This record gives sequence, C-alpha cells and structure tokens, in this order.
Amino acid sequence: MNIVLFDGVCNLCNSTVLFLIKHDRNNNLHFAAQQSDAGIQLLKESNFIVSPNLLSEKKSVIFLKEGLVFYKSDAIIEISKLLTGWPRYIKYVVVFPRWFRDFFYDVVAKYRYTLFGKRNECSIPSEPLKHKFI
Repeated sequence: MNIVLFDGVCNLCNSTVLFLIKHDRNNNLHFAAQQSDAGIQLLKESNFIVSPNLLSEKKSVIFLKEGLVFYKSDAIIEISKLLTGWPRYIKYVVVFPRWFRDFFYDVVAKYRYTLFGKRNECSIPSEPLKHKFI
C-alpha cells in the first residue's frame, strides 16, 4: 500500500491531499495525518520517528511506498509517478539536485502556516473519501 503521511492541521497540506485524490484515478494512494494514531504508528513502524514529539521537527510530507520511506521533494517525485493527468510530469523535477529541490521545499514548509493557515485539529474526510484514509 502506498501511503501519504501529511500534516493534518496544515491548510496547504489538506488542500494538497484533495488535489492528489483528484489526480489519483488509479486509486494508488492512501492517506493518514501524521498526528493521527494511525499516522504515528506508521511512522514508528517505518523507523522515521521514535517519538511523537519528534514529529513537529520533520516538517515534511512522508511517503511510504513498498517498504521505502521518502520525504520532502523525493516524496513529491515518487507520489507524482502514481498520478494521472498533468501532475504526473512533476516527477521530472528529479533532474535538479536534491539539495536544490529541498531548499525550496523547506522554504514553503517553514512558512506554510503563515501563508496558508492552520487548523486546530485534523480534518475529517467526507463519506465518499473515507476509503482513502487510514
């Protein structure tokens, strides 16, 4: 199972999840908020974190694919490989060095709450989308 772990209180992240669902016509992706019990358990199982307190330090989307863990721009590239439509072309940013891609990723991650806002709690998926969430 391919699982996107996202910041469930981030407005940008929640909008991105809805965008991914729209372009995941082959039903390849599942989602979990990093702050949820399922998200924390998946992160522990993948050895990405050892404590929920470390979660806030990661500031990254995390993608679990076939036993591998991807984060930051690598996660975006791997996710885009499974999408349909124009978003699948995002995978070609791999031509840029990781340090360059991650620099821009980190800038957006640092200011995402300021620019896009933050929720007090994780959003609850609508009934038609519940099957996509863990």
